Amino acid sequence: MMKIISIDKENIDAEHICCAIGNDLKNKTRTESKKQWMKDRFADGLVFKRLDERGKVFIEYMPIEKVWKPIVGKNFMVIHCLWVSGQFKGKGLSTQLLNECISDTKQKKMDGIAVVTSNQVKPFLTDKKFYLKHGFELVDTAAPYFELLVLKLNKKAKNPSFIHQTKTNIHSLKKGFTFIYSNQCPFMDEYVAILANLSKKHKIPVEIKKLKNHKEAQDLGSPFGTLGIYFDGTFLTHELMTEKKFETLIVGLGL
Repeated sequence: MMKIISIDKENIDAEHICCAIGNDLKNKTRTESKKQWMKDRFADGLVFKRLDERGKVFIEYMPIEKVWKPIVGKNFMVIHCLWVSGQFKGKGLSTQLLNECISDTKQKKMDGIAVVTSNQVKPFLTDKKFYLKHGFELVDTAAPYFELLVLKLNKKAKNPSFIHQTKTNIHSLKKGFTFIYSNQCPFMDEYVAILANLSKKHKIPVEIKKLKNHKEAQDLGSPFGTLGIYFDGTFLTHELMTEKKFETLIVGLGL
């Protein structure tokens, strides 16, 4: 087994947090936004563990009561993100990181673990086959493709679920694009601004909603949590896109 370290309030300023590793100004700015978001969440039970190497290998999770996703439940841990990339794939690290979460959840006497996946392979979402292989079960769905999986440690516990607003797949009746995001991902400030400006160039109305706390995230966030892109009030995607891909999406909408 490879060494896993925990990032906490004591070491976060000295350690990298995987997502934006470069030393250039852009990546330093991205990293600072993510680290500040983490610092503000540690008191809520946020856990961030990564491989003791310079690479994108980490797991992030926190209790459901304070989670930044539109999920309701009690005494469950929720995985925000589990990511193993590049040269580190195929070495059992995803399982090692998941086991860290399972062990932690048991130690804290919680009833289980929940995670949002999808009914088809999607960017930025761990393939649900990985979780099913480790004993997770489907307990709820939200349009258009999200699934909520649960690993129950207490079989008598009530299952978590998506909130009703999320299941309707509607955010508002406003015209144009609505971007709802948080700094849980270090790239969001930068890319949402780029996509919003591209929308304006096409003379498409734009609304940007940056989530400030877990209550807003639970009430307004997409099932993905970190980002939701809506058009005329209906959810389109959770995917952070390049300008070229977003242009293709705009064309596909007939705009």
